[in-house]
Amino acid sequence: MSTLLVTHPCFVLHDTGPGHPERPDRMRAIDKVMAHDHFKGLTRMDAPLREDVEDVIAYAHPRDYIETIKDSRPGQGDDSVHLDPDTVLSPGSWEPALRAVGAGLMAVDKVVSGEVSNAFCQVRPCGHHAETARAMGFCFFNNVAVAAQYARKKHGLERVAVVDWDVHHGNGTQDIFWAQKDLYFASTHQMPLYPGTGAPGEVGVGNIFNAPLASGDGGERFREAFESRILPSLRAFKPELIIISAGFDAHEADPLANLRLVEDDFRWATDQLMNVADDVCKGRVVSMLEGGYDLTALARSVAVHVATLMQA
Repeated sequence: MSTLLVTHPCFVLHDTGPGHPERPDRMRAIDKVMAHDHFKGLTRMDAPLREDVEDVIAYAHPRDYIETIKDSRPGQGDDSVHLDPDTVLSPGSWEPALRAVGAGLMAVDKVVSGEVSNAFCQVRPCGHHAETARAMGFCFFNNVAVAAQYARKKHGLERVAVVDWDVHHGNGTQDIFWAQKDLYFASTHQMPLYPGTGAPGEVGVGNIFNAPLASGDGGERFREAFESRILPSLRAFKPELIIISAGFDAHEADPLANLRLVEDDFRWATDQLMNVADDVCKGRVVSMLEGGYDLTALARSVAVHVATLMQA
């Protein structure tokens, strides 16, 4: 079996405006590296625009919240709308937002059915800051949370885990999972840093495992956090599917934070999660892109991450 890459040309249509770090060039940088011969073995599929996508988004977000975002869309030729100072809804954002969710649903379908070994979703807008009823941090809908709930409702999985190594804490995923004992969330992230959540004492119903890192921490501390807090709790949870919130802004070259990870740290973390998946959930891993704002570091880190997935 192969690794599935899910993406779509429309993701560049989400226009965040001049100077915004979450920009269309992120997709172009990844496209360029994924065109290398090394990745010829990938199974490639377009992120779908499903007729039922709004119904599925409602697994994680209230209907009135979905309608609020939908009603806020500017028309073609109109100025973009700022939902907060950082979160921009442009005339071209709605289709990418729906297809980003759809990518996760397709990946879950293909991985759980055994059609592919694992999957990487190259999508934007990212999602892990989107809370139950609040858009923030460049995010409208929480792609990983929707995918996790879909895996349970569509495929009957009981326990789904999300592991988030973006440099910013996935407050939205934590918020959505907070009181649901059959959903697991673990995060490494820089703290203090936006959005200000992610302390070790934030534990939900015993299903939340935060392992914050300090400004200047590098791969050694990152790996220690994984080995001491995340991997043991993940194994104990025994998920039937592992979803990765794969942000690459903890890289030492990234302009938005101050951790010092390098590509090999992302390779190592990918390999560790794949090992857990092999042991407890038939190797089922779905990875979804979150942050990463230095284009060279982003492309190289995604390349290492996907190449590791391909070794399944």
